[in-house]
Amino acid sequence: MRPIVGVTACYKTVEGVDSHCVQNKYTESVAVAADCVPVLIPALGEELDISSLLGRLDGILATGADTGVEPTRYGGEDARQAPEGLDPNRDATTLPMLRIAVELGVPLLAICRGHQELNVAFGGTLYQFVHELPGKRNHRENPAVPEDQRYGPAHTVHLAGDGFLRRLFGAERMEVNSLHWQGIHELASRLVVEARADDGLIEATRVADAPAFAVSVQWHPEWRATENRYSMALFRAFGDACRERAAAGSASRVSA
Repeated sequence: MRPIVGVTACYKTVEGVDSHCVQNKYTESVAVAADCVPVLIPALGEELDISSLLGRLDGILATGADTGVEPTRYGGEDARQAPEGLDPNRDATTLPMLRIAVELGVPLLAICRGHQELNVAFGGTLYQFVHELPGKRNHRENPAVPEDQRYGPAHTVHLAGDGFLRRLFGAERMEVNSLHWQGIHELASRLVVEARADDGLIEATRVADAPAFAVSVQWHPEWRATENRYSMALFRAFGDACRERAAAGSASRVSA
């Protein structure tokens, strides 16, 4: 049996109907690049029984999104909303879920908004509008160009010399895409930096004391993951961690 990976959803209104949405690139990357079975995690907030859910999952993929984390969640003072608004239902779901998942040893890969959520979940803060900061580049996408160009290489990231990702990728630096406007400001105490952009912005982290795989990246490795060796290495490592958890669960059920 292939591992079951929960994929976080956004709460949106689609053609007048309240919906829980996940882009195909995330579910496909779990199914193909990680070789696991993706299932949607609805953004139900307190109505979701997180402990019961995590007890049945072998991994979590925290997805990217157009919305930003609500500033009140990290003590932000800027009341301006994100370009695409906020998603308090998602915040109420993912922030506690990511903390519990790490504590329970559920493998976690967090992407873009998920990268920011992981930092906030463990007490860190965010820049709400990175492009307005002196010395920081404009990390936003250009919506006027075709999708292939929006997800094309945008800048270099430098991998930490003693980091997990540097060992995994076998590289000191790599080119990544860039489609975000929030970013990590104060790093949560339990997180360590795995990569930085050329302007110093934190582009990847790892939960230092996590009992299982717990990595976040600001870029989008799920975009055509099978065509990028670094993306494939990341998803394979995540999938391997999920398989390890699934095998341990199967062994415990057999012994019981």
